[in-house]
Amino acid sequence: MLKVNDINVYYGSIHAIKGISFEVKQGEIVTLIGANGAGKSTILNTVSGLLTSRTGSITFHDKPINGVAAHRIVANGLAQVPEGRRVFLQMTVEENLEMGAFTRKVSEIDGALENVYERFPRLKERRKQIAGTLSGGEQQMLAMGRALMSKPELLMLDEPSMGLAPLLVEQIFDIIKELNAAGTTILLVEQNAQMALSVADRGYVLETGKIVTAANASDLLNNDAVKKAYLGG
Repeated sequence: MLKVNDINVYYGSIHAIKGISFEVKQGEIVTLIGANGAGKSTILNTVSGLLTSRTGSITFHDKPINGVAAHRIVANGLAQVPEGRRVFLQMTVEENLEMGAFTRKVSEIDGALENVYERFPRLKERRKQIAGTLSGGEQQMLAMGRALMSKPELLMLDEPSMGLAPLLVEQIFDIIKELNAAGTTILLVEQNAQMALSVADRGYVLETGKIVTAANASDLLNNDAVKKAYLGG
């Protein structure tokens, strides 16, 4: 579904992503793990069109998306939930969700809202509430719901557990598994490597802008070097 080949991304003179290649197959959950500053978020932002690679190619369903405007990439079926949630704090829950449907036909929005409310009942309870007054967990649900409004085939999640209590982290990961079971392919960036690898099919380990290990998630969970560096083992 998604193929990333030899991308190199710079912030000014800083070489942040160094010749990275990976792929995500339809129906998978694939996770990128690594320390802060390893380049995980930069990769997602490059795939989604917010940053540009100087080299290589990115294809989605075998069509190149290098240089394609971010909103067109969303319209093609690829959506991102950004790190830190970034909901529109002064708008209501429902207004935030409607913003996520900017690529949909007006006639489809009500049905999309109902689908999101079915997935996140708490958002329906708070649909008229200002987003800035929600808890961190509710804002994360809202950010995910907003992305789902575009009906993505591939959903990219950037640090969905960040700042959440352990119980809420479990809820978010349950939702990730449910979304995948319902047919959404997932590319997951997550600091909590244990949780990420427990739900993923495959994983890539990043260090300073390079992929250093790639394997099935179960193998990474049992990899001594990965355990020591990321799993507290």
